[in-house]
Amino acid sequence: MRTQPQEIIARLEADNSRLAKEAILAEAMNEGLDEFFEGVRMALDKLYTFGVKQVPEATEDGQGLAWPVFTELAQKLYSRELTGHAAQDAIKLAMGVATVEQWNGFYRRILIKDLRCGVSEKTVNNVAKKLKKDKYNVPVFECMLAHDSAKHQKKVSGKVCLDKKLDGVRVLTVIDSAMENGVSQFTRNGKVLKNFTHITNFIASKPEALARPMVLDGEIVSNSFQDLMKQVHRKDNVNADDAVLQLFDIIPLSEFKQGKSVLNQRQRHVLLEEYCKVFDGFSNIQVIPKVEVDLDTEEGQTKFKEFNKEAIEQGYEGIMIKDPKAKYECKRSTAWLKQKPFIEVTLEVKNVEEGTGRNEGRLGALVCSGRDDGKEITVNVGSGFSDSDRDTFWPVRDTIIGQLVEVRADAVTQNQDGSWSLRFPRFKTFRGFEVGEKI
Repeated sequence: MRTQPQEIIARLEADNSRLAKEAILAEAMNEGLDEFFEGVRMALDKLYTFGVKQVPEATEDGQGLAWPVFTELAQKLYSRELTGHAAQDAIKLAMGVATVEQWNGFYRRILIKDLRCGVSEKTVNNVAKKLKKDKYNVPVFECMLAHDSAKHQKKVSGKVCLDKKLDGVRVLTVIDSAMENGVSQFTRNGKVLKNFTHITNFIASKPEALARPMVLDGEIVSNSFQDLMKQVHRKDNVNADDAVLQLFDIIPLSEFKQGKSVLNQRQRHVLLEEYCKVFDGFSNIQVIPKVEVDLDTEEGQTKFKEFNKEAIEQGYEGIMIKDPKAKYECKRSTAWLKQKPFIEVTLEVKNVEEGTGRNEGRLGALVCSGRDDGKEITVNVGSGFSDSDRDTFWPVRDTIIGQLVEVRADAVTQNQDGSWSLRFPRFKTFRGFEVGEKI
């Protein structure tokens, strides 16, 4: 006799060991329990929703509900062929036919999208990969993520799109008439967000927006990040009406599910601006403007520095550097780079200090000072040097004193005694070849 799905759920629920859970899933895969894994996929796929808030628990046994009958119900709920009272009536009818074990142990858990047995899509997919049973894979909710530009400096070149990095909560807004209300919002990890209804209801009120399934990628921002975080997952006393959805990308839902867009970054931004015209006049949805520059040109470098300076002055978390020719990929990619805002100041080297530890016997830091924007700055610059730099500069340290050096830092800071310094200073380059030469 084939193992029943609710029996597998019960076994998974009873053992907290990851290895034990994987062994149970492997056994089910080897047994070929397609019905069980079809149900698991429906429960764990974040974008497969049923539009029901309450699903009752069974208290009396029925004769048993066949899997094809349940899947027909699930499909009608997913497609919103059944909604409201009709959906509730159909669910109660199915519950009355199912056995208590069937309903409470499996079918109901699918409809509430919570298997309650400590198994995620990652767990299922790991086992499927090991056994080479790809048919049991569960779609994973993933979005495009950025790398740190400091680790990929060679990518910071050529033509790039720049936008400002907001201090908010990453939100994927999925627009699909097959979903509840036609609009749902998710965190980057696929957790449902329900507290920004002033935004989702507005989008749902626009038939033009619902005409084509889309995913809008952006961040929810508020007057205070701390206040925003208090509202994100609150279940009552929600006060998030000042929250604004700032959008920086768009991708058709079908392509999002496949994990890659057809359009490149530049084309998607044009599509985003065109798509969001339907929201004109609604200040809670805005498109983040992009600036395209060529970093291989002097003009592009100047614009880049101006953009970065503006981000600092306006208090942004940083800037994003994006490849205009890159596709949207649902994974971390070097096509998107995040960079902290920084300043660059030119200072004079006043002294050279020897390093300690592994840097003993070679350059440790440059003691620099100078005037920038009316502030007299003195700072020790000990980072930004390669091992080769430290070996090369130390023997000729006397010739370095008096030279001008370009220093990159997060910000100018004031010490307790009123003097000025730099936060996280790092060496960039020498400005001249002769002492005091300005180039």
